[in-house]
Amino acid sequence: MAENVLVIKEVTKKFKNATALDKVSVSFEAGKIHGIIGRNGSGKTVLFKCICGFMPLTSGQIIMDGKQIGREIDVPHDVGIIIEAPGFLPNYSGYKNLKLLSLIRKKIDDTRIKDTLMRVGLDPESKKWVGKYSLGMRQRLGIAQAIMEDPSLLILDEPMNGLDKHGVEDVRQLLLKLKEEGKTILIASHSSEDIARLCDTVCEMDAGILMAIR
Repeated sequence: MAENVLVIKEVTKKFKNATALDKVSVSFEAGKIHGIIGRNGSGKTVLFKCICGFMPLTSGQIIMDGKQIGREIDVPHDVGIIIEAPGFLPNYSGYKNLKLLSLIRKKIDDTRIKDTLMRVGLDPESKKWVGKYSLGMRQRLGIAQAIMEDPSLLILDEPMNGLDKHGVEDVRQLLLKLKEEGKTILIASHSSEDIARLCDTVCEMDAGILMAIR
């Protein structure tokens, strides 16, 4: 029987008089790529922030690997995240930014950081400041930051933002490879082609309501 790494039960999130998530219930099976499509403002990003423990729920439960977020754990640990524009120190190189982030948990060494940068198509020896990166290069660095500590779950909100055609294809191939390695990946995207090419399951979010469509 397949394992559900993430279970969302009757989750509602309200902001004053606005309902961003309306009794969302869904489960995500381990080792697959799961897509969520929807227009801007539909609730995709709010859902991802709630899953990551960045926002408290109005009601409902989010259970990751058997533990309830916000009750048994505050923030899930074995997760790589891209939500909105990745924030980096502009006057440091890409390698230096990842090196500083790696010191928080001290799980990886310099070799792992450099290998990850190469995996996303960035030069680990480059001294170029991140402040001088193109939008696509910053997005690649954000993906590197999300995957560098080898998390079992990736939560990626519009991971193709800012990428040119070649960059999009590079990231698609990377995500498929990560799936082969056993990762579970959640992607929010407005691109129907990305969803069609990558995802094993697809849900649509509209006005805070989530519906499975594949």
